[in-house]
Amino acid sequence: MRKIVFSLGFVFVSLVGFSQKHQFTDVVNLECSSVKSQGRTGTCWSFSTSSFLESEIKRISGKDIDVSEMYTVRNTYPKKAWNYVMRQGKAQFSEGGLAHDVINSVAGFGLVPESSFSGLKTGIFRHNHAEMVAVLKGMLDVYIKNPARKLSSRWKKVINAVLDIYLGENITNFTFEGKNYTPKSFQKMLGIKTENYVTITSFTHQPYYTKFILNIPDNFSNGSMYNVTLDKFEQVIIEALKKGFTVALDVDVSEKGFSSKKGVATTNKKQITSKYRQQEFENYTTTDDHLMHIIGLAKDQKGGLYFKTKNSWGSKGKRIAYGGFVYISSSYIRLKAISVMVHKDALSKKLKTTLKM
Repeated sequence: MRKIVFSLGFVFVSLVGFSQKHQFTDVVNLECSSVKSQGRTGTCWSFSTSSFLESEIKRISGKDIDVSEMYTVRNTYPKKAWNYVMRQGKAQFSEGGLAHDVINSVAGFGLVPESSFSGLKTGIFRHNHAEMVAVLKGMLDVYIKNPARKLSSRWKKVINAVLDIYLGENITNFTFEGKNYTPKSFQKMLGIKTENYVTITSFTHQPYYTKFILNIPDNFSNGSMYNVTLDKFEQVIIEALKKGFTVALDVDVSEKGFSSKKGVATTNKKQITSKYRQQEFENYTTTDDHLMHIIGLAKDQKGGLYFKTKNSWGSKGKRIAYGGFVYISSSYIRLKAISVMVHKDALSKKLKTTLKM
């Protein structure tokens, strides 16, 4: 009993000490949907960008819509498979992706509500794609290594059949709030125009204020990004939030300074230069391993700037703070943010002109 009491007391002191270290006051707090869990999957790219689109739908139409993350995942895997086969297995085939993969899916296949496509079979309540991805990759590897592959063109149908089994068959129409829709007509009703969304980044190995393809493992679809200075990169995020636009974020969360348990992400180095950022990217210290959704700005008790960010690891649990939100410091964003996606209208007229949008 004494040992238990001591442990509880230690936890209490630790929590108090932490709360004294970080006391956040929200400065901008934009509307977003509830925190969800991606489960045991690598689909943060779909959860974060779907959340971003849900906020966009709310901003544009005033509607609260729970968008199906798995409908996008279901329609993206055939593209991943094609890329992997055409590169003869010399590319990454994984669960990862980027924000523009969601936009590409919406452009091609529209949107559906979660109620029409959950990606979960009856009796299953948590996403887990480990077996599905292993099966898909195994089948593709067999085809790539098969000397008689030119005699078979069935792999595409087989891939879709596997996706049907694990995630569900694609849908072409559904009923929502008493009305019939196709995925494309539903997208149109919600006011989402995919051409309005752009990705912004900041690296020195390409000229500033130009557009280029960032060569990172999860960019299997070769999505282009606009390159701006580091100061402008952070400014884009801040100005977007102040204008009422949320931001989709690709960021490295593998650092010790990132803690979902504490709900905070900070760096020991406070002054982040473009040179240091580039160095950490090129030596693989900074990697693109997670996507989240920035919905606000906050300040700590010392006046430090933080970005209030919605995660997709659930809202409850021993390793979850602030209901599933993480407060990311300015220095962490400058060092560890790979890219952000925003609506074009969130950018200043001057920047859009400079970028030739």
